Formats: sequence, C-alpha cells, structure tokens
Amino acid sequence: MNSIEVKNLTKKFGKFTSVDDISFDVKQGEVFGFLGANGAGKSTTIKMLCAILEPTSGNATVGGYSIINEPDKVKMNIGYMSQKFSLYSDLTVEENINFFSSIYGLEGNKLNERKNWVLKTAGLENRRDSLTGTLSTGFKQRLALGCAVIHEPKIVFLDEPTGGVDPISRKNFWDLINELSNKGITVFVTTHYLDEAEFCNRIMMIDAGKIIAGGSPGELKLKYLSNPIFECECSRQDEAVKILDELPWVKGTAYFGEYIHITLNADEALNADKRKTEIESILSSNGINVKRIERISPSLEDVFVNLLEKDK
Repeated sequence: MNSIEVKNLTKKFGKFTSVDDISFDVKQGEVFGFLGANGAGKSTTIKMLCAILEPTSGNATVGGYSIINEPDKVKMNIGYMSQKFSLYSDLTVEENINFFSSIYGLEGNKLNERKNWVLKTAGLENRRDSLTGTLSTGFKQRLALGCAVIHEPKIVFLDEPTGGVDPISRKNFWDLINELSNKGITVFVTTHYLDEAEFCNRIMMIDAGKIIAGGSPGELKLKYLSNPIFECECSRQDEAVKILDELPWVKGTAYFGEYIHITLNADEALNADKRKTEIESILSSNGINVKRIERISPSLEDVFVNLLEKDK
C-alpha cells in the first residue's frame, strides 16, 4: 500500500523549472530518502506534497488526499518539519508543545499524554520551562520532530532535518526516525548528507528538478556503479586529480574530504590490482607522496557523482 503517489509533478517559477515532471510512490511505513544537492528541487517538492506550494502541473495524493483538491485534509493528516528551525525561540519548551497541540485540537488527557511523550522523546523532561532558544541544536531538532508528530500522523515530512547538527546528534535523530518507522509511520526525508541515505529503505535521487535514479541503497550501488573504486590519500590533491583524469582507464575522480576517489572504467575489473600499482607509481614519479591507496566498496556518494558525470 502506498502512502504517497506522485504523478508528473512540475513546479515552475516564471521561466525557471524547479521540479520537472517527476513521478514516484512511497510505501506505507518506509523511510524514504529524497536526495540531491542544494537547489536540486528537494524542498520545492516537499512543499508541494505538504500542500504548501501549488504545483504548476501534475498531482499527488498524500494519505489518500489530493494536494490540489484537498490541501486542507493533506495538512491535517501529515507532520512537517521545515528546513529552518520551526519552533519559537522565545517560548519555553512546554509552551511550544502546547502551541502545536492546539493547532491539531489536542486537549485534556490526550494532550498530557502526547506532551509527556514529546518531552521524553526529546530528552527534555527536566527542561520543560527552559526557553527553546537556549537549547543546543540537537535538542531543538528533537523537539521540533516531536512537535511535528504530536498529533500522531501516519506520514511525516522532514526537510533537511539534520542540517548543522553534530554527528552524534544526527545519529540520535535517526534513531528517532527509525522508531517512527517501526510504528508504521511513513517518513519522507530530504537530505544532501548521502551517508544518512544508507539508513533509508528506499531512495530517489533528484538533480536539476529531474529524477535520475531510484531504489534501495544496495540496488543503486549494484545497478549504477559496478566499476572498481580506489580511495587515495596523497599530497597535492589538485595536481594528482589532473594527472589521474588523463589516464585512459580512469573513468573519473572526485574529492572526498581529505581523500580522492578514483573510479576505473567498468572493463578494468580484472586489472584492478595492476591499476592500483600503476596509480601509485605514476603519482610518485610526479613527486606526489601517496600515503595510502586501497580499493573500497562504492558509497551512495560515489553513485551520485557517477550519475551526475553521465549527465554532463
């Protein structure tokens, strides 16, 4: 059963097409990752699915309701956490919870039950009287998530929920996402952190407003990137990349923090060990110090970079 069905959804701003005729579905209870670089069309899509923005053409049903014909029903049956911090910094933790509870008509015992759940989930049971603005970013995001699902929606949209959050807080936040999914709640999350996408059941990749790939993390790696990949730690990275990109058996290179990822052509699988030795020799002969080079399994970021290279 699908929680979300998107058909030929398009959004134009004047002559600029932000989302270009996209179609996909999201199954009930799955953690669905919508991935792409900044400006790819992720936030525009999520705002249309939340009935905040009206599409230029196409349609979608969310929880069985049309975003065009039944926008109010869509809004009342989803949770939404925006890219920017959505709570009121000058209200206390409890006042923010009360405010969002009132929007969804919670009162009496139900209000107290859900309020206690949010406080416990966010780890703020002893800070209900603290001003929200004084909380760390991690606690703010957990509180925002709690308020977004306080009315127990079956679908929750999270737009770049871990932006600016430290790695430990990011992990804790994803633990909460998995808890929601285990309860049968559909979680639609946009992110440009491709390592986070490994936690998703299924992924859709978007670039320049168009869907470029979709599937589980494992399926994407198998389908779109079977080429041998090496990770290289070396000096003078820029010079190393220029040299490597000139080699006929190198498909492409990409910067990954302090390292370089080197993707060989698909037909080089049997020659991988030989090419590894050659890479090290070629770089060394050009005065570049190779500290480490080893073959690695492709990451989703490798897949994404490879797909973007194909479109160039």
